[in-house]
Amino acid sequence: MMARSPHFASLKAGPEVFRSELGSITELTSESLPILRGLSAKRLLLEPGSVREPHWHANASELTYCLSGDLLVGILSDGSEFSWFRIGPGQMFYAPSGALHYIENVGESPAELIVCFSHESPQDFPFGTSVGAMSDAVLGNTWGLPASAFAGLSHSTEPAWIVRREGDPVIPSAAEFGSPLKFDVEAESPPIASPAGTARVARSQVWPALADLSMYSLRIGDEGMREPHWHPVTAEMGYVAKGRARMTVLDPDGATDTYELEAGDLYFIPPAFPHHIENVGSEEFHFLVFFDQPMPADIGYRASGSLASKAVTAATLGLEPDQMPDLPPTPEDPLIVDRVNPVDPD
Repeated sequence: MMARSPHFASLKAGPEVFRSELGSITELTSESLPILRGLSAKRLLLEPGSVREPHWHANASELTYCLSGDLLVGILSDGSEFSWFRIGPGQMFYAPSGALHYIENVGESPAELIVCFSHESPQDFPFGTSVGAMSDAVLGNTWGLPASAFAGLSHSTEPAWIVRREGDPVIPSAAEFGSPLKFDVEAESPPIASPAGTARVARSQVWPALADLSMYSLRIGDEGMREPHWHPVTAEMGYVAKGRARMTVLDPDGATDTYELEAGDLYFIPPAFPHHIENVGSEEFHFLVFFDQPMPADIGYRASGSLASKAVTAATLGLEPDQMPDLPPTPEDPLIVDRVNPVDPD
């Protein structure tokens, strides 16, 4: 039995921020997963007619992936820029830090979203509590109304998190025209594809709105592996949407950490820590891999073997020259490789 790792925890079973008949929010921040730095996540479930209340984040941008549901998203950004759009499975949206936004389930079935933040402990300001913090007179002045118009306001500064919409949804006509803050990642042709797996990318190269976050939708079959690699200046946080996988991470003190992940788990790899991802299940796995840079980059083991001469590489690995395997010349890492050997035992 593998010991519990400090690199991952279950987001699905993580600390609850909110739960009611309207939906639920669980989260992993640096408080519950201390290794997190510059990234964190929430899992949001919304029942039909439920709304993640309008809010903004004081210290973090948000990058959200829809796993299921039919949702209306509204965002108010700097310069009085309004955006409305609908998202469904495999689609994403980006809310810059400080931008007011809400998520409304306008469909007939429950919705599930994975929300990534650009801070290990994001701060929320709900619009409802920000209104409650002001007096009736101040609010009246704001909207050109008498103070008595707000007599029924409770002035609570406790967040509601998820609220219920009364009546049918109202879809602004502007929602039909799309937005630069929306991206259909699963409709993209994968720039990385092989029989072993695919990686579709949501990064600033193809989604210019991204300023500080990105995401890869990674799928690898039961005969594939994400080769060992590291990201020189980029942290990685991944959510397991489907399947089972094994990871090995090397820490700077020489300690290795090998652990298995299943659906609902979330892991974190600090910048430049070498790691790999291997499918150990009987079906394809699907990872949502978030990064704290808009254009993540990596260095893989396969290309690394082509840097120095065979003699230097043999000495580095503690081998005699005649023991050194013939590593294939690799000018560019493949990212996903075939697994030509059996899975290592636990």
